[in-house]
Amino acid sequence: MSFRRNGRLSSTLLLIAANVLIPVAIVIFATGFFPYKPLLPGLAEYEPLDGYGEPPEAPFDKLVFMVVDALRSDFVYTANSGFKFTQSLIRHGAAIPFTAHATSPTVTMPRLKAITTGSVPSFLDVVLNIDEGDESSSLASQDTWLAQMKAKGTGKLVMYGDDTWLKLFPGTFDRADGTTSFFVADFTEVDHNVTRNIPGELRNDDWNTMILHYLGLDHIGHKGGPRSPHMVPKQREMDGIVSQIYKAIETQDHLKSTLFVLCGDHGMNDAGNHGASSPGETSPALLFISPKLKGLQKNQDAPLPAAEDFQFYSTVEQSDLAPTLAALLRFPIPKNNLGVLIPEFLSIWPKKTDQAYLLHQNARQIQTVISAASGTKTFDSALPVASCASPPSDYEELACEWQGPSNILMSARVGDDMDPQWALPVITWLRKAQELMSGMASNYDMSRLILGQVAALLAVIFGLSAATQTVSPASSLTPLLVISIAYSIMMFASSYVEEEQHFWYLATSTWFGYLTLRGFKHANTTFPTHLLLTAFPVLLSLRLLRAWNQTGQKHAGTPDIVKLFFEPNPHFLWLLVGLTYVWTHRQLVFSFHGRIPVPINYPVMTGLVLAAFTFKAAFTLEDAPELVVGFVKSSLLEFTRGASLIARARAVFVGLGLVAVAGMGFILWEMGTGGRKRAPKKVPAEAITTLQHLYTVLALTQSRTANIPLFLIFNLLYWFLSNEIDAPDGKGLSTVELGISSLLLQYASFFAMGGSNAISSVDLSNAYNGVSDFNVVLVGVLTYVGNWAGPVWWAFGTVVLLGKIWRRDQNRKRLGSDSNGKRGSEEKDKKAEAKQMVEEGQISPFKTYVAVTTLFTAFSVAAVMAACTILRTHLFVWTVFSPKYLYCVAWSLGQHLVVNVGLSGLLFWLASL
Repeated sequence: MSFRRNGRLSSTLLLIAANVLIPVAIVIFATGFFPYKPLLPGLAEYEPLDGYGEPPEAPFDKLVFMVVDALRSDFVYTANSGFKFTQSLIRHGAAIPFTAHATSPTVTMPRLKAITTGSVPSFLDVVLNIDEGDESSSLASQDTWLAQMKAKGTGKLVMYGDDTWLKLFPGTFDRADGTTSFFVADFTEVDHNVTRNIPGELRNDDWNTMILHYLGLDHIGHKGGPRSPHMVPKQREMDGIVSQIYKAIETQDHLKSTLFVLCGDHGMNDAGNHGASSPGETSPALLFISPKLKGLQKNQDAPLPAAEDFQFYSTVEQSDLAPTLAALLRFPIPKNNLGVLIPEFLSIWPKKTDQAYLLHQNARQIQTVISAASGTKTFDSALPVASCASPPSDYEELACEWQGPSNILMSARVGDDMDPQWALPVITWLRKAQELMSGMASNYDMSRLILGQVAALLAVIFGLSAATQTVSPASSLTPLLVISIAYSIMMFASSYVEEEQHFWYLATSTWFGYLTLRGFKHANTTFPTHLLLTAFPVLLSLRLLRAWNQTGQKHAGTPDIVKLFFEPNPHFLWLLVGLTYVWTHRQLVFSFHGRIPVPINYPVMTGLVLAAFTFKAAFTLEDAPELVVGFVKSSLLEFTRGASLIARARAVFVGLGLVAVAGMGFILWEMGTGGRKRAPKKVPAEAITTLQHLYTVLALTQSRTANIPLFLIFNLLYWFLSNEIDAPDGKGLSTVELGISSLLLQYASFFAMGGSNAISSVDLSNAYNGVSDFNVVLVGVLTYVGNWAGPVWWAFGTVVLLGKIWRRDQNRKRLGSDSNGKRGSEEKDKKAEAKQMVEEGQISPFKTYVAVTTLFTAFSVAAVMAACTILRTHLFVWTVFSPKYLYCVAWSLGQHLVVNVGLSGLLFWLASL
């Protein structure tokens, strides 16, 4: 018996060590994989160039820089656009249009960094972008075109719109009014707060830079996608702002030399999200607007036919804005710039010497960045011919290739007759230097990468040792090891990472197929009956999960159940949504039956579920009104007319809290002196079942309307697992098998509800339910529940089923004791049974479950880290593997440690009281 106790203690310590090492490994690896780039400090100054005079005169002295968040190129340039006035400017030559290439991650903060510095930002900015309280990503000490415009001293800087600018540039703006960028339910006020400041600022003549950043269009995308009925009206509203500003430039003398830039920071995909590298996300519009630009080039056609790749007119890099603005407004190019002067603007300066100066200044500035990165002074003198025959590095190759462009610039600055395409070799060299340095913009701390992997590998070893000591027989871990190893191998292929959902769908279907086939062997039914009543519903449910939402990269836009059936038939959608809420209502009423008087039970539960349903209906009416059918509008919403979305959401959350507290109060009372009417051992089990049903209401509240019927499928699969536990002849579902089933369903449900390994699939539409002011904790929790609603539901459901296994094993133990004539009072037996099971070495089902999830989590963390290290120079390291690492962090810390170990452990402890 002492040996058994020591074995249990050893396995427990190993399990604790593995779960401690997992976050340690994640943190260590992250600090080596996401370091901040070294930057050249200070403000740039004009560097004297041999043979040139002063910098060319600036054609503009003021800048209006208008960012329309998520302004995808087709929103401006195609026939379906609401930017009709802007298109007329293109046709008349007053606007020069481009498609700007935004590199991944396509979220606001890193894109603004690229636009203002001309450099490639750190991928870690995708995380900092979410926390509005973070100030570590400030550009206050970096060289940007805003800092250069402020240093000119010709006017003030003003900003209205997204407060990300205030976070990036603290103390920079003389007048500012920031709006939060994450209240995605707000389409109107967030933009009106910007627009109301424009008339007054256009009359002022004390500024040289005005930043406007509109968020409404991005919010509409997150809520309803690019085809939302709100999208074109919002485009017309933005077009009206363009018209207002352009006409002021035309008519007001102090604005005559104002350059107006209209651009998007990124685009959006077909779902309205962004963060990854699909063509829609990386193709925002970019326009330079001014009456002075007329005649600069031949007039362009507008609108243009739609293009699947979203490429219209010329394509430039977003970082090209920095050197182009430097030339047009006459200030030094920011020190860390990797952008290239857009060649379409060279003809503004008729003298070849001025054009040569601007290109040479651009080249010299990038050469300084290259020299700082390589640690050599490659460009200070001509390289020997022998070394150029076989350059030892990419830097040396660039230096060798510079000789040709350098000679061209020398001829241009002395006024030699030049070919009309004389600048092309220089532009080509600049583009190559830009591509090289952009690809090398990340440096890794290899010692931390290796140390993180060592910690993850130790977590695997400890987790495997703990699992083999906990699980008996150890051979029952074989399916889990097969899943873990196959998953680990898959992490080294970018296509498999992008399409990970297929792995989980296949593994889940295979596993449940095995369970249904095995169930037939111990079922007292014929094979056709078993097939019809069990196997077919289970496998059909899994097939529906797979087809519900097409996710990943390759099939993201292909038809699925939501697009094929629900969007054309919203009545059918609301029928299923209604059934889901009715079923949840039934479960809540039943869980309180006999505990609360019926005259109180039914009205309270009905009111709670009705509040949740009407909130979801009102939310959908704002989010996707085309999905809300007439009877929902005329009956339920009319009944609660006048209530705001925030008030509705708060009513649901407060109701859930009150019912949970009241329910737990009744349960604790029953477990004490008031529980005579109920079997005491059933009370804790009913407690966690009640909490699971209350979480279901929360999960429905935080899920997209089209995903709500998935919970009916979850309940069917849950019913199957519950029946498998009670299988006759001692062949019921084991704890290990339940753990594997739960693991598979957690991942499968995440992808079935629209999740993927792309940053763009993070759903923020429910992140602000009931929130009036930004709070990183509240928004973080709501965002997590909104995206992991299915996995959390399965984690809590697994606890209920673990309790059922625990009671089943207790009953079997008691029956065995009864057969030997050992009897006692019911209350005494209950306590003695649990004690005896522990003393005789029987492991708690929850410990076994944690061993299962810990082993897989350790495998996944180690595999993702190894893939990111080995493939750190891969073309898709920042678009595929780095986002996968962030999702791995969310799964490991959020789902495994917080939900599966922490919250589930608390619930199981309650159930075991």
